[in-house]
Amino acid sequence: MNEKEKTSSWVSIVTVLVGLLMIVAGIGLLGGGIYLILLGGSWYFSLAGIGLVISGGLVMARHVLGFWLYAVVFMGTALWAWWEVGLDFWPQVSRLFAPAVLLFLLALLAPALRRGKPISGGTAYPVAAVILLGLAATIFHAFYPGPIIASKTEPTSLTVTDQAREWHHYGRQQDGTRYAPQDQITPDNVDQLEVAWTFRTGDIPNANPPGAGGEDQNTPIQVGDTLYVCTVHNKVFALDADSGEQKWSFDPEASSPLWQRCRGLGYYQASNNEETCAGRIVLSTIDARLIELDAQTGALCPSFGDGGTVDLKQGMGEVKPGFYFQTSAPTVARGLIIIGGWVFDNMMTGEPSGVIRAFRADSGELAWAWDLANPALTGLPREGGTYTRGTPNVWSTPAVDEELGLIYLPTGNATPDFYGGHRTDADEDYSSSIVALDLHTGRERWKFQTVHHDIWDYDVPSQPALFDVDDGNGNTVPALIQTTKRGQIFMLDRRTGTPIAEVEERPVPQGAVDGDWTSPTQPYSVGMPAIGAEKLSEAAMWGATPFDQLYCRIQFRKLRYEGDFTPPGLTPSLQWPGYFGGMNWGSNTIYKPGGYLIVNDTRSPQRVLLVPREEADKEDASASHTGLSPQHGTPYGASKYVLMSPLGVPCQKPPYGTLSAIDLNRREVVWQIPLGTVEDTGPLGLKMHLPIPVGMPTVGGPMSTASGLVFYAGTLDYNIRAMDVASGETVWKHRLPVGSQGTPMTYISPASGKQYLVISAGGSRQSPDRGDYIVAFALPDKQNGATR
Repeated sequence: MNEKEKTSSWVSIVTVLVGLLMIVAGIGLLGGGIYLILLGGSWYFSLAGIGLVISGGLVMARHVLGFWLYAVVFMGTALWAWWEVGLDFWPQVSRLFAPAVLLFLLALLAPALRRGKPISGGTAYPVAAVILLGLAATIFHAFYPGPIIASKTEPTSLTVTDQAREWHHYGRQQDGTRYAPQDQITPDNVDQLEVAWTFRTGDIPNANPPGAGGEDQNTPIQVGDTLYVCTVHNKVFALDADSGEQKWSFDPEASSPLWQRCRGLGYYQASNNEETCAGRIVLSTIDARLIELDAQTGALCPSFGDGGTVDLKQGMGEVKPGFYFQTSAPTVARGLIIIGGWVFDNMMTGEPSGVIRAFRADSGELAWAWDLANPALTGLPREGGTYTRGTPNVWSTPAVDEELGLIYLPTGNATPDFYGGHRTDADEDYSSSIVALDLHTGRERWKFQTVHHDIWDYDVPSQPALFDVDDGNGNTVPALIQTTKRGQIFMLDRRTGTPIAEVEERPVPQGAVDGDWTSPTQPYSVGMPAIGAEKLSEAAMWGATPFDQLYCRIQFRKLRYEGDFTPPGLTPSLQWPGYFGGMNWGSNTIYKPGGYLIVNDTRSPQRVLLVPREEADKEDASASHTGLSPQHGTPYGASKYVLMSPLGVPCQKPPYGTLSAIDLNRREVVWQIPLGTVEDTGPLGLKMHLPIPVGMPTVGGPMSTASGLVFYAGTLDYNIRAMDVASGETVWKHRLPVGSQGTPMTYISPASGKQYLVISAGGSRQSPDRGDYIVAFALPDKQNGATR
């Protein structure tokens, strides 16, 4: 056989294989497409399947009509894609990329299709080249997609009085804005940042079991020349601010069977003149203790509680291991330490109380308690009694306005989350709300509810941000800005709780299970933009190929979905936005000089199903957030899963996470970018090693600086980034040893005068790669104006 015959033989084999592949693919699209039609969905897939089967058979027979028929199918696909999604890039990729690859192969094979009027190589190969150029342009654009919303304006210039230099609180200051007045690191020199030092704690988080294991979510605090960090098992390390060298460490030997984490520490400057414990580090532990340490030595402060410790289980009744502790940083204000608590979601009714308590920072004595179901109980319960069990809790971080004397509490749900037929009037009044308490007495001043009768786990997850906004008459109004899992952003007068931006009660879907009910309306913050909350449709379903897109369309059509607040029931329903967010505990930052609210969000729909009690008990339900939760004490367990394709990719179109800037005075989105790449994740959990900025689910929060930078690290890839606050453009990126769930912080060392950027990196939530790194960045000495 000569070379020409060998080539012809190979072409024949390839042609047959391509034709066979088309037939198999067509049968799959036809079968799935018919099922989708029966569910009320698109006819495209069945029609395309028929076209593929026929054109594939013709290609196998080496008839040129196979090429032309598939070209018609492709043109029809392009018209259908334009009709469904316009020019939206990622939805177009899902619909057209794989079919274009097949068209390219057929164009190369077209001269080998001998039956019928032949197509010459001089005609077919240029067509193949054009298709290849289009595919290459698509791949290039995937790496450089540009902003979702491009900035068309510059931030306004506002007078900023915030000049406090140190980072004493979880949100830097009590206002929860994560804004730092430091300005050595600028958009012009940020690309010169280099690692100044790295510290390893030795406490590596254990990610197993998923959702219940350890997660490093720490934001360090800084006092003078010392940085303080805590780990998943509540070990505390004091580090030199310039070198990262350890000054001291403290191990409380804390343990919990689940949910190990420490998001932050508190700091208290004692009012007395003691030589020891003048400055105190405040730590809450995963086994429900409140501890004070000497900031200089790490020794327990003997005057606080019982030798430095207060037992947070006092007055709580039975506390099963892991069922109650504080995951977020203690709030320190006016000589008080205010503590809420996390409870083990979705396990049972009557879990430990959501009581809020204030302890005197000098002594550990209980100053006041706020039991929302029993406001007359302001101290410890009587012997044998407890604070009201099962009430909405405060697991996130409050904000404080000391001038007004108010602390603002973001509240959770009465347990469990997805059934509320058992809830009391007090539960209904305070679930998923912002509540303002008098800081001195703990008595309620006002409340505002973000969700009525919450059976979607839409508790208020993020720290309120306090900022004064323009009232339209040349003056300012003291505002509280609250981001939510729903993607709604509420702007309230923080003196009274009255909405500054209009809030409207809108009708929502009805139809709860027997024994439960739904509120006829829910509050929508129509005076502020919503982020990632657009109603889903079948056309919004996505896949890397037409096949997983078809799968996701079928799954969408099988679910009950009537928009926001579709109630969970005995038929699987779709919850969007999902209970992971929207916006979550990482909170947000306010770039004060421009009045920009910077928020990161996650876009992750959930499939929710209530499971009758007997069936849930047989399944031995034990999951909290993902999986089958028992919800003991109610008639139903709750099955909850992220809606994913068979490739492990979210079923709706990208992005799955964004960073957005909202002008708080104009109340509009000024820019929005996809946040995160598939470099360290991908289909089937495999790392793609490609920095394609699809926009991935986010964990942790952003931080902004006076120089006009926003820093963020909580992506699924292992990078910390700096964005220009005016445009959202990424101006610097550095790869970390592992991913991060923490929020960046910054400070200027009083010894060297050098500005440092610090991030805690213990691993992304979805990644098995874990670590124990504290990484500090700084400019080279010649760039930062430092003294050394």
